[in-house]
Amino acid sequence: MREIVHLQAGQCGNQIGAKFWEVISDEHGIDPTGTYHGNNHLQLEHINVYYNEASGGTYVPRAILVDLEPGTMDSVRSGPFGQIFRPDNFIFE
Repeated sequence: MREIVHLQAGQCGNQIGAKFWEVISDEHGIDPTGTYHGNNHLQLEHINVYYNEASGGTYVPRAILVDLEPGTMDSVRSGPFGQIFRPDNFIFE
């Protein structure tokens, strides 16, 4: 099985990446809290390519979000799927 680590960098990369996770989550039946609410077993078949399964059966994106300024990261974090990321996925310095 393959696993992908998604790297988002800078304002543009993080804005595009945030939309990417909305689309991928929808395709796999994952809601903004990381909980599966899909209706097709195929949605879970390759879910480990993009997500790690956390405790409680929730799914967390395998992603690193990097930016030099916290503004874009704050926008991603407060966006529709911002709570799906672990806090230590955000790197800004």
